Amino acid sequence: MNALHIMGRLCSDPEITSTQSGTTIARYTVAVDRRFAKDGQQKTDFFSCSSFGKQAEFVEKFLKKGVKVVVSGEMRLDTVQKDGKNVTYPKVAVNEIEFAESKKESGEAKDDFLNIADNVDDLPFN
Repeated sequence: MNALHIMGRLCSDPEITSTQSGTTIARYTVAVDRRFAKDGQQKTDFFSCSSFGKQAEFVEKFLKKGVKVVVSGEMRLDTVQKDGKNVTYPKVAVNEIEFAESKKESGEAKDDFLNIADNVDDLPFN
């Protein structure tokens, strides 16, 4: 079984491209803090991720640098030629992606709702 679940923040805005057939591809990196740090030094792992099709369109529209997400997918190994040698690097083929915090938690809250009085006894429906 090849399954990966991570929670972290986007390191930069997603890079959006398309195939010749018109399929949208979103590439982005998710930074994940390790649960336990040795010697008091926090360590962070960086996961290269790719989303395709409708999911990539969602990523393009709603995700940007700093947004906290939960990603589920499969680990893949890509091999490329670099200086005449084959270099293999891991990437995540994303199956699902979700927001991991609200706008309020991320510091982007908008005042879209009415403020409710602190004293609920003053409300007419009590």
